[in-house]
Amino acid sequence: MNATHMSDRRGFLKGAAWMGAAAVAAGCRLDRLGFGDGGVMQDYRYTKLAGRDIRVGFVGIGSRGRGAVHRVSMIPGVKIVALCDRMRERVDENLKWLADRKYPVVPKSYVGDEAYKDLCDFGDCDVIYCATPWHLHQPVALRALYGGKLPLVEVTSALTVDECWELVEASEKFRIPCMQLENCVYGEIELLELNLARLGMFGEIVHAEGAYIHDLRGLVPSTTHHPSEAHWRYGENMRHKGNRYPTHGLVPICQTMGINRGDRFDYLVSLENGPHNVNYERMKKEILKDDDPRKFDPPAEMGDMNTTLIKTVNGKSIMVQHDVSSPRPYSRICLISGTKGIVRDYPFQCAFEDKYYDQKAHEWFGEDAANEIRRKYMHPLWRTASDVAKKVGGHGGMDFIMDLRWAYCLQNGFPLDMDVYDLAATSCLCELTEKSVRSGSKPVRVPDFTRGNWRNVAPWGVVNVDLKKMGLDAGGVDKDAAALNV
Repeated sequence: MNATHMSDRRGFLKGAAWMGAAAVAAGCRLDRLGFGDGGVMQDYRYTKLAGRDIRVGFVGIGSRGRGAVHRVSMIPGVKIVALCDRMRERVDENLKWLADRKYPVVPKSYVGDEAYKDLCDFGDCDVIYCATPWHLHQPVALRALYGGKLPLVEVTSALTVDECWELVEASEKFRIPCMQLENCVYGEIELLELNLARLGMFGEIVHAEGAYIHDLRGLVPSTTHHPSEAHWRYGENMRHKGNRYPTHGLVPICQTMGINRGDRFDYLVSLENGPHNVNYERMKKEILKDDDPRKFDPPAEMGDMNTTLIKTVNGKSIMVQHDVSSPRPYSRICLISGTKGIVRDYPFQCAFEDKYYDQKAHEWFGEDAANEIRRKYMHPLWRTASDVAKKVGGHGGMDFIMDLRWAYCLQNGFPLDMDVYDLAATSCLCELTEKSVRSGSKPVRVPDFTRGNWRNVAPWGVVNVDLKKMGLDAGGVDKDAAALNV
C-alpha cells in the first residue's frame, strides 16, 4: 500500500465513527459538485493488472459467494488468494473444495464479523469480490477502495443515495474502478436485445420494462439460529417499502438504452400494494416453530408488488417491478420497445415491422420466426462463451460469462462493462423508491452521479472475449454443483 493510500485509510478510519450520523443529519444529497479529486471514471482503462495474474480475495462465501469461488477458480490468470467470512466453517468448506481440486494456491483465511477490514486494508490481493448480505456491500466496497483494491460488488451494491456518492467519490479519488456484479446483463435475451439495439432493429428505443419477480417465500421458514440469507432478507422486507432489489431487471435496460451514456434518469414515481403475502401471517401460524421469534413480528412494511416508473431526460420511460412474495412464476420481463419493434422474455416473444404501420407487429411473431430472430441475432459474447458457461452453470451460464468478462477486461486493460456511475444510478433506487412510496407516490428526482458527463460518453458496445487468448476451453472447466439456477 503506498503512502497516499495509507494516509487516506487513516483518515477514513478516523472519520468512520461520525460519517453515518452526519449522513442521517444531513439527509440524502442529490447533487455534488466536481469529481473526487481524480476525475471521471467512465470508460476508464485500469491497466495496473494487465498482463499478469489477478489476485482475488473473497468476502462473503455463503451460497452466492461459494458459487463465485468455484467459477473464478476455473478462469486462467486469476488466482484466489484470500477467503473471508464471519463463519469459520464456510472458509474451511471452500478451502477444502479448492484443495480437493488441487488448486495451486492456498488462500489466506480471514474469519470474523469485521475480518474484511484487515483483508481490504492489508491483504495481498488486487481485487475484492464481495458477496455478503446487502447491508455490507457498500462498506466492504468503500473499504476496498481506501485500501487500494478494486471492488467487484454483488447486487444491490448500496442502499442509500449517500452510500452511492461515497463510492463514486472514492472511485474517482483513487482512480480505481468499482463494478456492480449484475449477472443479468449477461443473460442470453438481455444480450440479444443489446445486439438488436446496436443493429438498429428497434429503431429508436422509447420504453423498457424489467423486474425481479421471484417467489422467495420458501426462504423464510429457515432457522433463525443461523446467519442465513433467510434471516437478513426477511428483515429487509419487514422494515422497508419500495424496491430493495432493482438491478436484475434495470441494469440490462440501462446498458441497452444508454443510461449514463447519452441519457440519464430524471425522476421516478413508485407505488405498491399492501403486504397481503409478504406479512407471512399464514407462514407464522402454519410453518414457523413455536420458539421462532418471528412469530411475534409486526406486519411487514413492504407491499407484495412494487411498481416504479422512471422518466429519462430524453423523454424515455422505464417500468421496474419487484415482488418476492406472490405465488407466480419467475420473471424479469426483459422488454425493450422501439419505433420499429419489440422484444420481451418469459416467454420469449418478438415483433418487428418493415415499414411504418405495416401491421406486422400487431401480433407476436410465430415460434419459428421468433426463434430465427433469436438464432440469427445472437450476441457474439453469448455465441462465444455460452457453451463453456452452461457447462459450469450459474443462472444458465450468465454468472460465468460475467466473471469471464471482468477478468478479460482487467487482463487486457480494457474498461469494465459497468462502472461506479452505473452502480450508483441503479442502487440508489432502494432509497428513492421507498421515499416515493412513503410520500404517496410523489415524484422523486434521481441524482446525476456523472455530473453532466453522461452527455460525453458513447453507449456500451457489443463486446466479446477471446477464450483462446485466455487459455480457456470447455475441457478446462467443471460443472459447479453450487451454482444457482434462478
